[in-house]
Amino acid sequence: MLTREQKFLIANLALVQFNHIVDFMILMPLGDQLMKLFAITPQQFSLLVASYTFCASISSLLAALFVDRFDRKKILMIFFVGFTAGTFACAVAPNFEFLLIARSLAGFFGGVLSSLVLSIISDSIPYAKRGTAMGLLMTAFSFASIAGVPFSLFLANKYSWNAPFYFLSGLCLINLVMIWLRIPSMKDHIKKDPPRNPILPILEHLTTRQSLTPLLFSFFLVMGQFAVISFLTPSLISNAGMTQAQVPLIYLVGGIVSLITGPLIGFLADKIGKHLIFAVANLACLGPLVWLTQIKSVQSLPLTLIAVALFFIFVGGRMNPAMAMVSASVEPSRRGSFMSLVSSAQQMASALASSLAGYIIVRTSDGQLDNFQYVGYFAVALSLFSLYLSYKLKPNETAPATPPLEVPSAHV
Repeated sequence: MLTREQKFLIANLALVQFNHIVDFMILMPLGDQLMKLFAITPQQFSLLVASYTFCASISSLLAALFVDRFDRKKILMIFFVGFTAGTFACAVAPNFEFLLIARSLAGFFGGVLSSLVLSIISDSIPYAKRGTAMGLLMTAFSFASIAGVPFSLFLANKYSWNAPFYFLSGLCLINLVMIWLRIPSMKDHIKKDPPRNPILPILEHLTTRQSLTPLLFSFFLVMGQFAVISFLTPSLISNAGMTQAQVPLIYLVGGIVSLITGPLIGFLADKIGKHLIFAVANLACLGPLVWLTQIKSVQSLPLTLIAVALFFIFVGGRMNPAMAMVSASVEPSRRGSFMSLVSSAQQMASALASSLAGYIIVRTSDGQLDNFQYVGYFAVALSLFSLYLSYKLKPNETAPATPPLEVPSAHV
């Protein structure tokens, strides 16, 4: 069982993830308002979305050069302060150009947060409990879907498009105080004689099988699922007959089932085996991947939501044991740089998957999205390849991590 301090640590880091996820997700439902307000084209709006992911990928790659040389808590606070500033800048943006810069700033700092959170969890929670910890951490996505996005949309509809960003900025400030007061300093991973050339560790990650295999595993795993996710909502509207008013049900149902099954899958991964649970969840997700991408006619809303629920349960659930296995692939002294590379690879995979899906899918004369089934086949193929790569992953932790047992004093 996790200790009280470990649970508090996970709760703090889950709030970091919550803020980051809502900040990323909320812009897309605001697209119609922003295009009308700033008189921008759909292509300009897509640039707002892409700028966040692109800058996140770049910052994660750069962070890999230095992140293992410093206290994890200090690095987390620096990047979280930058992310908070970028989010507040979005709230006060007077025009498209300012908002584009603000989104890029939020993406640049926010992109590193996920890898830092995973590094801290990996350093603080022993491998035997890490599946459970990852399951609890992933509930941040569930809460973002159930509460974060709907509440942010409520604020936008009641007040203005920038109200959600004011709300997130305030929540980030509270989160920062909690990190400062309650998360301990983490320096045990720092080497006494680090290499003078920071590029050498990166090259080592990219040229050794022990590091390269989990990087490829993370890349293809995310690429397969995001190719479907990026066009899931448009396809359910165009092909399955869902209305715009019913779209929040996707987030609500997906969030609720993830909240229930995510921690359970993480717990089972620790008790039964991370490789086995990943394999089961990975194979189980193939059905929903094919089902959702094959829909070409109006179907009942309950049937659509069942398919969505299964998609969230298994596609999201497989990430819990997957990231637990990936986090243990390198020793703690190199974990920060490695997880930054993993984050960068996943961001690039998301951008590439969305672009490829966009080239494959075409809109027919009657308004349907055609060829989505080929995207589903593509996702299935990458899922099976990821399953093969998962058996190549080997834990490489020289010693169990020491969890924080005491509440630290109030200093950075």
